[in-house]
Amino acid sequence: MQKSNFLIIGAGIIGLSIAKRLREKYPDKSITIIEKESKVALHASGRNSGVLHAGFYYSANSLKAKFTKEGNAMLKEFCQEHNLSINHNKKVVIAQNEEEIDTIFELEKRGQLNGVDVKVIDEEQLKQIEPNAKTCKYALYSPSTATINPKEIVEKLASVIVENGVELILECAYISKLNTTTIQTTKGELSADTIINTAGLYADKIAHEFGVGLDYTILPFKGVYLKYSDNDKPIHTNIYPVPNLKNPFLGVHYTVTEDETIKIGPTAIPAFWRENYQGFDNFDIKEMIDIIKYELKLFISNSFGFRNLAFEEFKKYSKSHLASLAKDMVYQIESNKFDKWSTPGIRAQLLHKKTLELVQDFVVESKDNSVHILNAVSPAFTCSFSFASWVVDEYL
Repeated sequence: MQKSNFLIIGAGIIGLSIAKRLREKYPDKSITIIEKESKVALHASGRNSGVLHAGFYYSANSLKAKFTKEGNAMLKEFCQEHNLSINHNKKVVIAQNEEEIDTIFELEKRGQLNGVDVKVIDEEQLKQIEPNAKTCKYALYSPSTATINPKEIVEKLASVIVENGVELILECAYISKLNTTTIQTTKGELSADTIINTAGLYADKIAHEFGVGLDYTILPFKGVYLKYSDNDKPIHTNIYPVPNLKNPFLGVHYTVTEDETIKIGPTAIPAFWRENYQGFDNFDIKEMIDIIKYELKLFISNSFGFRNLAFEEFKKYSKSHLASLAKDMVYQIESNKFDKWSTPGIRAQLLHKKTLELVQDFVVESKDNSVHILNAVSPAFTCSFSFASWVVDEYL
């Protein structure tokens, strides 16, 4: 039976970033990562929006606030070091009516408390940054927001850590816990002094076997964008609406990717099983029954406005409806040119079983010889290097 000092379950951006930091801190210790797929970046990390967030949405006492600014800078440095794609295209948050102006100023306040370069601008200043963006009196300007190619970054990160002596075992899925230091996988038993669970959509299932995170379950939400098909470039800057600060979703917005493709979205459609990307792909009846049970509870209680969210999100399966939601954020756009769906992604959103509230911050729990990353939702990609350093320093 193979034994390592550290065994990481899941080779997404968080698992790979933790491996990178472990190698830096413990150059002589053995590190193994297992990944159930035949390559990295096939799930959430490779289907990420590609936005490097600045860090102004989050309250100052949150882990997200702690890691977003630093993580943004660290990933930019990684892209520069390895000659990876990056578009320094900035972001504006616009108000669509006077009632939203207070939130614009609240976001500026949060950003300043978090040490982020962000400021409120007026309509004239907005025209200088993004002439097509339309706002009511004021907007928020974030010069440090950028976009990258998430799949490219994850693949390069995997290559870098393997070159530095980390063992990456592909097509090796977790099956069960055998004891506090040993797991059963599809490639046999693996053992380690410390087991680190970064399994994303299945992190809660694995954590429960270790007696951790029992108050939580993962609730999947499907995110998909509509891409602009023409070669003209009516937008050059990421344009976001004022968010509802009561839930973790940022609303339909314009994203300009690292290759300057314009897209609108994402959706946040409740999914019925964990890898419910398209049709009946990866269908799992047990998962569906368990997830629908919680979605029905949320629908009946309307916790965090879930009932309204569900109705509104399912409407977004209509291309014309989704495009119409973004139309009023700009002066001129040919909505019919948003006609191609992007590859769907699934947000692994943690739900507190008792309060029926979505958990908005990162959640990490440990027990015996294991550490479990239970909630690593947006902006986890942006935060990944900084967050991983904290996890290693605090728990490993």
